[in-house]
Amino acid sequence: MLPYIAEFLGTMMLIILGDGVVANVNLNKSGMKGAGAVQITLAWGLAVLVPAFIFGEASGASFNPALTIALAVDGSFAWSMVPGYVIAQLAGAFVGASIVYLLFKGQFDATEDPGTKLGVFCTGPSIPNTGLNILSEAVGTFILVFAIKGIGNVTGLSTGVDKLFVFGIIVSVGMSLGGLTGYAINPARDLGPRLAHAVLPIKGKGDSNFSYGLVVPIVGPIIGAIVAVLLYGAIPW
Repeated sequence: MLPYIAEFLGTMMLIILGDGVVANVNLNKSGMKGAGAVQITLAWGLAVLVPAFIFGEASGASFNPALTIALAVDGSFAWSMVPGYVIAQLAGAFVGASIVYLLFKGQFDATEDPGTKLGVFCTGPSIPNTGLNILSEAVGTFILVFAIKGIGNVTGLSTGVDKLFVFGIIVSVGMSLGGLTGYAINPARDLGPRLAHAVLPIKGKGDSNFSYGLVVPIVGPIIGAIVAVLLYGAIPW
């Protein structure tokens, strides 16, 4: 039971900090409005780092269905635990996004643009193109997962320092590729908050864009993660 609780709480914290920084930077009447993309990308890296330190020992700190599935594909994670992990991750993401809405309700009410409000919860393309958008998410997730696997090649690595490497990977992907689709690179990170956006009583919220959300940030990351572990396993290290 502990691994599932850890994945739920860890993903919840990830979304509170990750969606929270987007609200902090983009919503009207926020004290940090306008801080920009650098704050967002750094904070998203930290949003992964903080719960990873806390829950790494308990669950492996996946917080990402694409990573969980890919690790099962390469045999380093039990398939029997995949459904429970994915459910915990999605539930944690939903609760985390709901908490962000509660904290920033006044700022949501003061913001008129529906797209800005949706952008707090989930990702979207700068140029809609389903094929290229899926490829963008696949490439970003490939780099994330391949690099995570590659941490094992670092000799003499102290316990816990690997989480700092993951922070660097997340920030790198975000700063280099984030302008394309918002770098979900994690189906739960997008779908859980998108569901929260759909059901919460957000003033003037507009459409939740499930036609995009049920395809690109789910299919792309899963493809990229699986390709990453298969290629990593095929290299004669």
